[in-house]
Amino acid sequence: MDAMTQFIDIILHLDQHLLAWMSLFGPWIYVILFLIIFCETGLVVTPFLPGDSLLFALGALAALQDGLNLWVLLLSLTVAGIIGDTVNYHIGKKLGTKVFEKNSRFFQKKHLEDTQAFYAKWGSFTIIAARFAPFARTFAPFVAGVGSMDYKKFLSYNVIGAILWVFTFILAGYFFGNLPVVKRNFHIIIFGVIFVSILPAIIPWVKSRLKPRTA
Repeated sequence: MDAMTQFIDIILHLDQHLLAWMSLFGPWIYVILFLIIFCETGLVVTPFLPGDSLLFALGALAALQDGLNLWVLLLSLTVAGIIGDTVNYHIGKKLGTKVFEKNSRFFQKKHLEDTQAFYAKWGSFTIIAARFAPFARTFAPFVAGVGSMDYKKFLSYNVIGAILWVFTFILAGYFFGNLPVVKRNFHIIIFGVIFVSILPAIIPWVKSRLKPRTA
């Protein structure tokens, strides 16, 4: 099984893998989860890490007897998201667009341009809206730093966005993740969460493809 296949398997069967990691790492699982959310939001090179689907799966596990502690997850991962965006903002402010001058495996100019288009539509509210959109979630604070958005304004949107994002998906998993129909089709639900998350990126792309044809 190659690395990509393993990664896809982990994403689609997060509940099973998380249970194994809980058994393997014990209380350290909270530290690992904190680092995953921090890296997914704070480092431009790791936008591929699971975000929405991971939070949903964690909520489902928190509802289990002897499962993860719900309040520890809510508070620690909200803090991880806030710190991640803050670090990303300062990286963008310091490095600017220089790292995207040449396309590479990690720094793809298209992701930067897509996020800039996101800003053009949503303005400062992008910091909140992008929390619910993979890739844009990672690049939005970076672009805010590049554009030198007022830090106090950025921080307020950052905190609100992190709270809404983490609480929405973890509580959704907590209340619905262990319903029999959801448990039987957990991989389908995870795929659905991912699909809904990327809709904001797919719709503009489809529209851009249809415009030349309709013209």
